[in-house]
Amino acid sequence: MAIISNQKLFAAAEIKLEPIEGRWDLTVNMGGRMGASWLEVRHSGIKTLTGHFVWESGSARPISEVFFKEGKVNFHIPTQFDVSDKEMYFEATLKDDKLEGTIISPLGKTFTFTGVRAPRLISTKKPIWGTPIHLFNGKNLEGWEALGKTNQWMVENGVLKSPRSGSNIRTTKTFNDFKLHIEFRYPKESNSGVYLRGRYEVQVEDSKGKEPLNIYLGGIYGFIDPLFNMAKDAGEWQSYDITLVGRLVTVVLNGTTVIYNQQIPGVTGGAMDSNEGEPGPIMMQGDHGPIEYRNIIITPAK
Repeated sequence: MAIISNQKLFAAAEIKLEPIEGRWDLTVNMGGRMGASWLEVRHSGIKTLTGHFVWESGSARPISEVFFKEGKVNFHIPTQFDVSDKEMYFEATLKDDKLEGTIISPLGKTFTFTGVRAPRLISTKKPIWGTPIHLFNGKNLEGWEALGKTNQWMVENGVLKSPRSGSNIRTTKTFNDFKLHIEFRYPKESNSGVYLRGRYEVQVEDSKGKEPLNIYLGGIYGFIDPLFNMAKDAGEWQSYDITLVGRLVTVVLNGTTVIYNQQIPGVTGGAMDSNEGEPGPIMMQGDHGPIEYRNIIITPAK
């Protein structure tokens, strides 16, 4: 009698792709504002669905199993930053290739959301770079807009600074593909972030001596680890040179390439919106501690 290996049985098995599979941009009604969220569902093995989820804050987290049947999808995941022993529950209906459903937070709050498929953002042409633009004039907040009830941002000695936690700040102009040069300085144990198109956070955090992880300086928060930790001491000026074309990002930190031409899967926590197919601003995080920026120059693609 012939013995058929597990590998051959697996290869012969019919793997049915479900319509829920793929990446989804979610818009969440936060009760006064619209928040950005993101979901990815993939096949694992013959019939199990797994995935990743980004809430309106925090980092991307794995989903051990996604359940889908007759147009209904649901899963639950452990709490991340909410102080609770309960889990987050997600359920939605897939109809006409759109999602509509509810999310119950670990704190018991219920949020409604809608979802559309995330665009692939594949560029078929090599970008032709335009003229560099100085986004910060070193004198005032012209060209910038604070996001929040209180604007703590100020200009002092040619530096754009947030002396305490408060509002985030964004450019009034929006961009598609670009090269960005930006310099920053933080005090010990402080934290900020540079959001590309207002959706993808390149982490800014006091990280010298730590492992090169995506939650530390040089990483795309929650998604892409930097190759090296090139952080300087707190209190020193540092620099990013970032290129973003479609979803492909290259990050040069303090003169060393730490991420090269990697794909950003989706929006990161704290994103302004989930409209990935649209241009967006440069946004800097001001709600995690003191931070300073200067020499902010963007070179858009034509």
